[in-house]
Amino acid sequence: MLLPVGGGVKPSFVRTVYIMCNQKPVVFVVGDSISIHYGPFLEELLEGRFTYARKTGVGEALKNLDIPEGANGGDSAMVLAYVREKVLGGKWKPDVFLLNCGLHDIKRYRPDACQVPLDKYAANLKEIARLVAGESVKLAWIRTTPVVEHIHNSRSKDFKRYKEDVDAYNDAADKVMRQLNVPIADLHGFTEAFGEAAFCDHVHFVPDVRQKQARFLADFVSDLHQKGYF
Repeated sequence: MLLPVGGGVKPSFVRTVYIMCNQKPVVFVVGDSISIHYGPFLEELLEGRFTYARKTGVGEALKNLDIPEGANGGDSAMVLAYVREKVLGGKWKPDVFLLNCGLHDIKRYRPDACQVPLDKYAANLKEIARLVAGESVKLAWIRTTPVVEHIHNSRSKDFKRYKEDVDAYNDAADKVMRQLNVPIADLHGFTEAFGEAAFCDHVHFVPDVRQKQARFLADFVSDLHQKGYF
């Protein structure tokens, strides 16, 4: 709404208020390679109502989706380091931070250990949430997508992933987020319903499923906004 110029109100102030009132809410995404695949579809679906932004470097990330470079957020420790950097920079002020990490945390390069231990994963998520809350940015969590062991581990030679770990890390994240009243998008359950035909390789999904994931998340974001979460 424009304020009338006059009565001591400067035109520059009026322009500032007008711009602020017409800004679209910023949805900032950090996730693994799954988010890189659904990202373009999500951006398209949010266009006109929200401003889509994400960790940069999609081209770099696409060179090898198993290696967390560029836009690929990587494991929870990497995401925590990234959020710390953004917060310290002082200019990171999205309206809502749409976050997932987990697939890199559960990588097993040897049978007896995940890349990030479960207790450390939960601690990292708590610290990420604390930093985000300190910036008055609303956090929204996306559950880690499924792994089908016989598909993944027959195609991935350098490391393994297991359904048991996906479930355990999702349960840990659920607990953290519920304690903090952070809304959760169950992308795991949504994607699992498409079955094994959804996979295009060891862990990523065919384009049709990526589009459907984006629609699911666009509806999630829209619902949060309509309810006044951000």
